[in-house]
Parts: sequence; C-alpha cells; structure tokens
Amino acid sequence: MNYNLNELSAQQQKTSAYASVKKLFVLITTEKRNIILAFTAIIVNSILLLLSPLLIGHAVDAYISKGNYHGLLSVSAILLCMYLLALITGYAQTKLMGGVGQRTLFILRNALFNKLQLLPIAFFNENKAGDLISRLNNDTDKISQFFSQSLIQFMGNLVTMIGAGVFLLIINIKLGSAALAPALLILIFTLALSPWVKRKNARNLKTVGGMSAEIQESLNNFRVIVAFNRRDYFRKRFTQANNDNYQTAIGASIANNIFLPVYSLFYSAAQLVVLSFGIYLIASGEFSIGLLVSYLAYTTNFYNPLRQLATLWSNFQVAMAGWDRISQILSMESNLTDLHENANLTSRSATVLSFRDVCFAYPNGHEILHHINLDLEAGKTYALVGPTGGGKTTTASLIARLYDPTEGTVLLNGRDIRTYNADERTKKIGFILQEPFLFTGTVRDNLLYGNEQLLKSTNEELEAEVKNAHMEKLLSIFERGLDTPVSSSGDSLSLGQKQLIAFMRAVLRDPEILILDEASANIDTVTEQLLSEILDQLPETTTRVIIAHRLNTIEKADEIFFVNSGNIIRAGSLDDAVNMLMQGKRAS
Repeated sequence: MNYNLNELSAQQQKTSAYASVKKLFVLITTEKRNIILAFTAIIVNSILLLLSPLLIGHAVDAYISKGNYHGLLSVSAILLCMYLLALITGYAQTKLMGGVGQRTLFILRNALFNKLQLLPIAFFNENKAGDLISRLNNDTDKISQFFSQSLIQFMGNLVTMIGAGVFLLIINIKLGSAALAPALLILIFTLALSPWVKRKNARNLKTVGGMSAEIQESLNNFRVIVAFNRRDYFRKRFTQANNDNYQTAIGASIANNIFLPVYSLFYSAAQLVVLSFGIYLIASGEFSIGLLVSYLAYTTNFYNPLRQLATLWSNFQVAMAGWDRISQILSMESNLTDLHENANLTSRSATVLSFRDVCFAYPNGHEILHHINLDLEAGKTYALVGPTGGGKTTTASLIARLYDPTEGTVLLNGRDIRTYNADERTKKIGFILQEPFLFTGTVRDNLLYGNEQLLKSTNEELEAEVKNAHMEKLLSIFERGLDTPVSSSGDSLSLGQKQLIAFMRAVLRDPEILILDEASANIDTVTEQLLSEILDQLPETTTRVIIAHRLNTIEKADEIFFVNSGNIIRAGSLDDAVNMLMQGKRAS
C-alpha cells in the first residue's frame, strides 16, 4: 500500500464540493441539533431584515408623502422592535455556531490523531512529521474558522439573498428579472473559477506543511548542523521552503480575492438597471416612489450578501482544501490487518517464533528478505549479525510485527502473528529500539509506559519490581532514581541513559521474546556487563534476539545468524560469523 500523501494527492480523483461537505458533516453529526437551531435563528433574522424595506416603502407612500407623522412613528416603532429581535437572533446564531466551530475542531483533531495512532510505521516513514503536524494543527483550524465564523455568515447571506430575490420578483416580475440578470453571470463566473481557487489554496496548504516539515527536521538536527558548521545549508533549505510558500500564498491570495471586484461590478450594474427601469415605470404610472425605495433596498439586500459571499466562498474553498488534506489521512487503512482464523491454536513444540517462506520489501524498494525460513526456540539467545543494510533490523521489525511480510507467514506460538491483537502481541514481544524514544516526565513515568500491570504501583512497589528483575544497579545510575526528570528532547539524559531506561522498560514487561537492536551501542563496558548479567537472569522461557556489532555482546548466543543480501544463514561458531562478516564487507 502506498502511504505517501504527496503521491496520493496527485493520484486522487477530483472530489466535488458537495461530496466533500457531505463527508465533513457526517463526521460532525453530533452537532446536528445546534446547527438546526442556528439555521432557525438565521431564517428568523433574515425574515426580519427582509420585511423592513417593505415597511419603509409603505411608510414612504402611505405616510411621508401624505404628511401622516403618527403613522410614520408607528412604523418606526415596529421597525425598532424588529431590529432588536434581529439583534437577539443574530447573537444566538453567532454563539451557537461559535460553539459548533470549537467542538468541530476538537472532534477533527481527535479523529485525525486517533487515525494516526492506527496507521503503521510505513506511513510515518513515507511522510514528514512537520507536514502531519500542519494537517493536525493548521488545516483543522481552517475548518474550525469556517464553521465558527464563515458558515454562519454564509448561510445568513444566502437566506437573505434568496428572500430578497423572491421579493424582487413578487413586487414586479419585469423589473425583478432585469435586476437579477447580472446574478446569472455571477453564478457562471463562480462555478467556472471555483476549482481553480481550490487548487491554489490546496497548493498553499501543501507548502505550509512542507515549510513546517523543513523547520521541524532542521531543528531536530541542529546539533549536527552546528557541529559541521553547515548553517548555510539550513538557511538554503529554509529559504527555498519559505520562497515556495510565499509564491503559493501570493497565488492563493489572488484567487481568494478575485471574486469581490467582479461581484461589485455586477452589483453596480444591477443598481443602474433598477434605477433606470424604475424611473421609467414611475413615469408610466406603473410604479410608486415608495416601491422604488423598497426595490433599491431589496437590490442591495440581494447583491450585498452576494459580494460578501465572494469572500466567504474563498474561505469555503480554503476549508475544503484543508478538509481534503485531512480526509486523505482519515480514509487510510492500516495494512497490518488482524486475522481471526485459528485464533485458538497454540504451539505444542519448543518453537516460540517461526518464519515460513517470508519475503519482505519496503514500498517502492527492492526485496530485503528472500523466502526466509527460521525457527526460534523458547529460552534461547539468538544473535543477528551482518553488514549495515543487510536486513537485521528489518528481521527484528517483522518479529515484532512493525511490518507484515509481503509474502509468507510469521508464526508466534504456532499461530499466525496477525491473529494476535496489539495488546496481546506487545505483552509477548519486547523491542528495545536502536534509538529509544522517551516521554517528558520522570524515569518512573517512562518505565510504566504501556505496562498496565504496574501502572498503579507506588514508588516502593516499582522499586521492588526493579530489584526482582536484578536492575537496581541500573536504577542507581540515575541521580534521583525513579524521580529523575526526563525530557522528550533528551537534553537531560545521555543517549546511553536513554537506552538504559528503554531496556528496563522492556524487561519489566516480562516478554516471551526480547529484541535488543544495538541496545548497548552507547553504553560503557561496565554498564554493558551489568546488562549482560541481567539478560542471563531473565526467566528460562524468555527468548532473546540480539542485534549487535560488538562481538563480545553476541559471544554467549546459543545460535548466530548471518543476515545479508536477503538471506539468513546459520553462522555456526563466533569465528564463522566473523569470517562471514569480513567476507560480506569485502564483497560490498
């Protein structure tokens, strides 16, 4: 499956605005009641505002022209009450839709974040973190702004415009038809340009994500940039991303503002038509001055909302472009699908994990493993050695089911590993990554992460568990023990200390299979000896899979496998493994 969002964007078929809006409203069905109430308030508000020109025209013909000031005061009082009621309904609709906008933002971000949690490692390998952050933060905010600000105005203006058009036709169908003729040209113009406006905004949002990704990547690697004195490289990359964003922002700004002057031109034309034709009708005795005043007001009520809709339509296109980027992620499914067949089968042999004719290739890459058959027995220690890029970490990732093989089957305790759900699998398999990630908090917080059994333990109980696992000497390395502060950036700890916490976290879960991917690469020899002693004291049933370049790390292994060129070969003794490794390096 292709998880590259940029490639997916190019492959996707164009989605109509109606289809996009429909999918968005399905996601926020819980807000249906508030949207209906707000829409009711909009209708009441629009009706009140639409009735006022009719009353004003009536006042001109019936009271002002005849000097009847008592009747004029009565109409004025009625108008004042209508305007006050319109104020109340306007406030109600704004408050309702403001809440809808914020809750929509909450729902969208939750849905997007939860979907990201379900997607496999392959998705994150193919997409930059900065772009995903931009979708989660910036694109969702565009949709929230549309709901809380633009949608209420959009709907209100639309109702007012339709109502004004109906009054124009009812009062005088000939004059009404002439007044509404420019609106037909506006409709054609809008429909023709809307796809272009949406594309311009989509490109701008994409470059915003690209710039966010560039900043995030550069800041994460800033130490390396400083160490190699390559700030010029950082500046060059950022300048390029910033320039791309600038260019697309200019294009989006032009597209978003192109409607307003065109709408204003047609509005002026409509007023000129109404005024000229209206004066002609008055002269011919078919019209009154009061009706012309009302008519001009209704023309304004029709075209002014239409002019505002020009801006709001641009906001709608921005929101839809953001929604398209969000829905790309929401529509994705993980390729790590769980199976339910043979879920009750268990292995009757000593084999805890098996590869059966396993092949694997990364997306758009060559095959890393070719038809591998492998058996790991419970309680044994296995070492994977081989040149860099030979497939050691890929093999470990398949054991932990970070990926599924492209062909063949991985069996865990005699069952297809895909029949285990995530909780079952992670309890059975511990994985210490080459670059461990820690969360901001304390050593205690990181040791308990994902460990439901110890989650409610006190410090004393957790220290007892650490001691039972023979790791009290590792804990003593940290100045404040379990309360030692940890930051996700890792500035408070060395890389070796981070690896120790990851090691302790995995061991405390008491897994059936423990995978160590260069777990001692940044640890001194004394501490490495402590780790070796702890591994020796693990339960007899624990299977250890060790990836290491240090030969002393793998000399105690029960079996050594040489991984290279898509094959996994039993190496025999340590000397045989060294010879294979040297030959592999010479061959490469």
